[in-house]
Amino acid sequence: MMNTWPVQDAKARFSEFLDACITDGSQLVTRRGVETAVLVPIAEWKRLTQAASPTLKTLLLSGVARGDLNIPPRGKAKRRAPTGA
Repeated sequence: MMNTWPVQDAKARFSEFLDACITDGSQLVTRRGVETAVLVPIAEWKRLTQAASPTLKTLLLSGVARGDLNIPPRGKAKRRAPTGA
């Protein structure tokens, strides 16, 4: 279970907050009782970012098809007749 810190305490005792993150693991920050942010140790952050699925940018630049697109041939679509307005 993560330790919970009100934002005022996290700001006022930042050095202690950071030490708790390093020794005890992730620390949760609340603002007006609402969970707002988490401070995580750098090793955990690196593990999480490496385990994350590829970004949209990476997928678009990869050149690897993710599926077949059904694109109809051009010029075969029926067009509406123009209205005489």
